[in-house]
Amino acid sequence: MTEADSQQEPVASHEPEGRDIRRIPDIISLVKDSYAELSPAERRVADVVLDNVKYAVDASNAAIAERAGVSEPTVTRFCRAIGCEGVRDFKLKLAQSLVVGALYLAKPPAISNDNGMPFWNAVFGEARRALQEAERQLDPGELQKAAELIAKARQVTVFGLGGSSSALAQETQYRLFRYGITVSAQCDPYLMRMTASTLKPGDVVIAISATGRTREVIEAVELAKHYRANAIAVTAPDTDLARACDVRLTVAVPEYPDTLKPTASRFAFLAAIDLLAVASAYKLDGSARETVRRIKYNAQIHRTGKEMEPLGD
Repeated sequence: MTEADSQQEPVASHEPEGRDIRRIPDIISLVKDSYAELSPAERRVADVVLDNVKYAVDASNAAIAERAGVSEPTVTRFCRAIGCEGVRDFKLKLAQSLVVGALYLAKPPAISNDNGMPFWNAVFGEARRALQEAERQLDPGELQKAAELIAKARQVTVFGLGGSSSALAQETQYRLFRYGITVSAQCDPYLMRMTASTLKPGDVVIAISATGRTREVIEAVELAKHYRANAIAVTAPDTDLARACDVRLTVAVPEYPDTLKPTASRFAFLAAIDLLAVASAYKLDGSARETVRRIKYNAQIHRTGKEMEPLGD
């Protein structure tokens, strides 16, 4: 990303009025990418900055120079070497980098496991906690309502946008189709709107969002409801998406402060999706069992295996 010239007019944007839409350079990446091209003295300044960004923002030019073991003019040269006008301009951009949170700039946790992997307990522990939260927070009554809507639907479409939610949307499709439910998953915002436009009364939309704030998903749900389709949310509680839907399967899972660890909330949402799929299958009962039997029969003929192996894999 490049910094907008202060003399140029602002570029037109769809951002809300009154919000600064200029792109701020990712100065941390600029420092890292320019590191090999810096002089040895300038690299010492870079080391001080990267070691403690908040300190570099708050400290004086003299303090940074002293910690790096260089002169104050060297700090100024470092700032200009990475494309800033001077120390003040550099600190302004550096402060902007903290907007994402110091969490992403923190050093890795100390090793606290016998196998030498500090993330081992966190990954398993957070997965267990997410499932416990899902069991505690999900409403069985809402689950039954959702299952009834799906069992009666002419067709079901699943909306999910982004890495985690789009994968969950695909997973929902895989869970439901094996019970004979006509289902599709859409992970493109335009296809969501197009699909929503084709829905009819009694059709069902399942909308998945970890935050419940994804505007494209919310708008697609509202469009589907305009055509009198029913909407089921799998999302966080008390969010715009939850309020837009008829049935709400909501769960909130606080995240572990390790930015390299995958989000644990997807385990909670996977549990919600599995519950939703099984509840729908129980509503369909005989027809769902027959469809599963057909799938298993033809899978067994195609490839021999044990009776209780995963279906189709």
